[in-house]
Amino acid sequence: MLKKIAVSQLRLGMHLHALDGAWLDHPFWKSKFVLHDSAEVRKVQESSVRECWINTALGLDILPPLADLPSPQAAAKAPVVARAASSSTGTSAPAKRSLQDELSRAAAVCKSGRQAVAAMFQEARMGRSVDTAGCLPLVEEITASVTRNPGALVSLARLKTIDDYSYMHSLAVCALMVALGRQLGLDDDACRRAGLAGLLHDLGKALMPLDVLNKPGKLTAEEFEIIRRHPAAGFELLEQGKGVDAEALDVCLHHHERMDGAGYPHQLVGEQCSSWARMAAVCDVYDAITSNRAYKAGWDPAESIARMVSWKGHFDPGMLNAFVRSLGIYPTGSLVRLESGRLAVVMEQNAKALISPIVKAFFSTKTKMPINPVLLDLARPACADRIVARESPTEWSFSWLNELWLPPDIHASSK
Repeated sequence: MLKKIAVSQLRLGMHLHALDGAWLDHPFWKSKFVLHDSAEVRKVQESSVRECWINTALGLDILPPLADLPSPQAAAKAPVVARAASSSTGTSAPAKRSLQDELSRAAAVCKSGRQAVAAMFQEARMGRSVDTAGCLPLVEEITASVTRNPGALVSLARLKTIDDYSYMHSLAVCALMVALGRQLGLDDDACRRAGLAGLLHDLGKALMPLDVLNKPGKLTAEEFEIIRRHPAAGFELLEQGKGVDAEALDVCLHHHERMDGAGYPHQLVGEQCSSWARMAAVCDVYDAITSNRAYKAGWDPAESIARMVSWKGHFDPGMLNAFVRSLGIYPTGSLVRLESGRLAVVMEQNAKALISPIVKAFFSTKTKMPINPVLLDLARPACADRIVARESPTEWSFSWLNELWLPPDIHASSK
């Protein structure tokens, strides 16, 4: 059966029947052959040809759409779906826990996960193929932590050091993908696949020159072109491994695409980019801008959410809306101003009242002095206070906000 598809949908194993466009635009002298080499796929996708014909009777078809993924617009309005059991393992879903109760377990996952991702990157630098099956236990642990409390591991991973950025960024995007997947209504198996894709999305950076990757200043145009190669480099590296999901390959290659076509490497527009890659685009950027980097300090979580919403054409609006619902309008660790004139740090979310999280007030803007910290559940009818604005920790010179929401033992170990 002949089928017309966008060249961005081409994958190994497809039978390429014909390319649309003028003959001189075609990157091959031949036609009607099975794609066996990733270089052939890349050659088509980098040409001026935008559509082609495949023969599904002689080769693979396009990836099927996610039958269990509702539209982002519908998912953004839907409540988080509680899972009673895992469809693939038959085990009971982890019991819900408060953020403070989950932080210690999440810290242990971060510590072991950092070591596992560092080892994976080292294997990649040495030119060895990646054993994705070996990543599954870590993805399972991250998924379980996010299920117990979505804010704990995500908030901890944001506190990564500059030296740990590449490794902890992979962990953070894994956790964010799982949290977003649950908000979108994906089943347990799909959430794990989303998490694995997030864990592997930046593997290509292991092959980038370290002096460019860790440069403390702005990249030159030439250096940026080098970094722009990391999605394709990671894609090729994952292709060499065994049992790599198509979703992970897609996310690795396309997590820097934008809805308006201004992304890379293939300048995909709108729904030319898969739902998986659109999920990853949101998760990747959020963790990047909230993290301390070699060339800039991370932004406050609530400020980051507001800026992302303002970037027209960058993200799928429905997907971004669902992402905000998964984290909260004021994510844990955000600095906010209350109607009473007090400043507070967000401690935990109220799932049914996104604008009314649990906060800890600690400073008076009227006296410009600290006050005895007090915990406020802004969603309780008896609480007369409310959030009226986001605040910048940098402008207030608050470098110790994490002490207010992290348990002392975890804060000490995170320094």
